[in-house]
Amino acid sequence: MKNANGLIDIEAVLWEDKSDDIVAQILSDFERFETENRTMENIGMVELYQPRHTLIGRDGITMIPHFLQRLSAKKVLVITDKGLVKIGTAGKVTAVLDDANIEYMIFDGVEPNPTTKIVYQALDFYTKSGCGALIAIGGGSPIDVAKAVSILSANGGRIEDYNGVNKSKKHGAPVIAVNTTAGTGSECTRAYVVTDEDTKSKMLMVDTNCLAHLALDDPMLMVGMPPSLTAATGIDALTHAIESYICNIHTPYTDALALESIRLVSKALRRAVRDGSDMDARTDMCWAEYMAGLSFSNAGLGLVHGIAHQLGGFYNIPHGLANAIMLPRVLEYNRPYCMGRLASVAQAMGEKVDNLSVDAASKKAIEAVRKLCADVKIPPLCETKFSMDDIDTLAAHALQDTATQTNIVRPTLEDVKTIIAKTYYEGIIMKQVKVNG
Repeated sequence: MKNANGLIDIEAVLWEDKSDDIVAQILSDFERFETENRTMENIGMVELYQPRHTLIGRDGITMIPHFLQRLSAKKVLVITDKGLVKIGTAGKVTAVLDDANIEYMIFDGVEPNPTTKIVYQALDFYTKSGCGALIAIGGGSPIDVAKAVSILSANGGRIEDYNGVNKSKKHGAPVIAVNTTAGTGSECTRAYVVTDEDTKSKMLMVDTNCLAHLALDDPMLMVGMPPSLTAATGIDALTHAIESYICNIHTPYTDALALESIRLVSKALRRAVRDGSDMDARTDMCWAEYMAGLSFSNAGLGLVHGIAHQLGGFYNIPHGLANAIMLPRVLEYNRPYCMGRLASVAQAMGEKVDNLSVDAASKKAIEAVRKLCADVKIPPLCETKFSMDDIDTLAAHALQDTATQTNIVRPTLEDVKTIIAKTYYEGIIMKQVKVNG
């Protein structure tokens, strides 16, 4: 069985045909696939990336002083947002610092989809306050700002200089990343995202030097997340897992992480949305988002993120929500090139696919994703600030996005425009259907 690239879909064969002729064709296709797609699976040497230390579990924040003592930092800068200060989440962490007599300053100017302006404000605050380490409290936005400050404090220059892969030369200032949402995975990845205010596009920096000294996932900090945020960040984690599993540079290591993450999200997200105090569900989501983060940090992402970054940069749509909205349609576009892998995704999501063809099984994965998004009430694109007037610019920027470069197939400008348009009009049609009964 060949996919749309004219290659044998290897995972599809595992589902259906194990004849000698097919095996011979697989070996031939592997040689061509190495050349054309540069997949890292079982080829050459692979370097793996992860935070220096990780804590996952209840009351993990109580261990922060222990790790700060190892760093010999006399003063730390806490980077967070006003919302987390207001509801007391940031205060739970600073109370631990107070009890340990650790001196700190607070920068709470982070906003969703942080801009270069916010990064420079935080950097100025860090430099003038004489701090020696950073504690980020929040989801992807505060953690991304902390990473940007970390890199700039050690390397200088402008944040735009680091757009791309491994552009810095020195390790950044140490970061303790306290994650408060089960979705972004930013606490454990070598990636951070900053919005360019001039172009309204997101810059994706992938840099080993920004890895956290300590990644901390304490489910007790996530209990107060509203259902809508729990849903969006949870589908964000699912997107990380699926995209890293079907991207063009996955490895056996990232595959294992991704599939278990997919299984856990499918098992726990509905429960976490329904009852935010369900600690088993919250803990499962901590593991799911952390493993998904490790997976994509060591593999790649894809077109979902390529488009979502533009939606965030243009309209300030929260990143997790943008991913959740775009995921089903991008999967439909990618499906001909990774049917076997999507069949495995369907299995991980709990779908019964044993007696199905690989084609039918791969469709089950997309059906399962759509059902999960509906169950946790992900809104359609047409209910955001998105405008079809911007589609040409959005699509062009998405093609250039770092995340798009590891999509399983290289899309064209028209492909991207079609995916966005279908996603937009699909929401309008579904709303009309509901109105008409």
